[in-house]
Amino acid sequence: MPSKKSPRHGSLQYWPRKRASKFLPRVNWDAISSHTSKGLKGFIGYKAGMISLVVLDNTANSMTKGKKIVIPATILECPPMRILSLRLLKNGIVAKEILNEHLEKELKRKITLPKKKHNLSEIKIDECDDIHVLVYSETKKTNIKKTPDIIELGLSGTKEEKFNFAKENWNKEISIQNVFAKGELVDLRGLTKGKGLVGPVKRFGITLKQHKSEKGQRRPGSLGPWHPTRVTFRVPMAGQLGMFTRIIYNNKIIGMGKPDENDKRFKGIKNFGDIKTDYVLVRGSVQGVAKRQLILTKTLRETKKQKKKTFEVME
Repeated sequence: MPSKKSPRHGSLQYWPRKRASKFLPRVNWDAISSHTSKGLKGFIGYKAGMISLVVLDNTANSMTKGKKIVIPATILECPPMRILSLRLLKNGIVAKEILNEHLEKELKRKITLPKKKHNLSEIKIDECDDIHVLVYSETKKTNIKKTPDIIELGLSGTKEEKFNFAKENWNKEISIQNVFAKGELVDLRGLTKGKGLVGPVKRFGITLKQHKSEKGQRRPGSLGPWHPTRVTFRVPMAGQLGMFTRIIYNNKIIGMGKPDENDKRFKGIKNFGDIKTDYVLVRGSVQGVAKRQLILTKTLRETKKQKKKTFEVME
């Protein structure tokens, strides 16, 4: 009889399996190219909850074309953002940063203000390689929290176009409707639900041992050989599960705008409350719990299958 064999459990692509250091992950903005629009490549949103939508399927060559279908969708609240500072990058490092002087009280408590200040008139575009902006979300207009979230965002276009965009929106509110459009594909970056200390069966998917096993069912049969006399990192063991940075690619924006006062879909959402600012309806589920902050970005690699799907929300 041949010996029983089994492939190893648990992907080593995500390693180590520990809690993320921050809620909003860092993004490689150089990899995300946006040829269609000029301006921000991303936006901050907050997960409100899920909803079932009755839509009219207008996708070409679809089996349900012209029919009403029910699809799951996630509601994201996206309050307006403001520019905190302008960053001039040289060889991938911040060479000079121009801070916006019109800051809010909640923001001054959160960040350390530099002693030396620069003006936009002092900028020489030829001295830098790239231009990024540091933005913050106006969460005080929502029911989520008062302290704003800060993130560095990339810009699309040439250096002159990037600088002109920052100059035009220096003291203005930036809406998500200026960045994304209905029917567009977006990538969502954020943290998953935190589950705390979890055993190896749930964490790695190993098989339960026989019910009469001597040293426990829900553990590996062996932690390793005698030599080397140590436990390697590949052995599935108990530890942290959840609160990991994950990306969901090619999410379809089904609807967006400002909620209507008579629309009950955006009122009294469980664990969230009412949506007061702009919202985005994304097809399918999104990682994280309610009120979890997420980054909506332009697509890294859009697929034809997802791009051709078109849905019309029925009231």
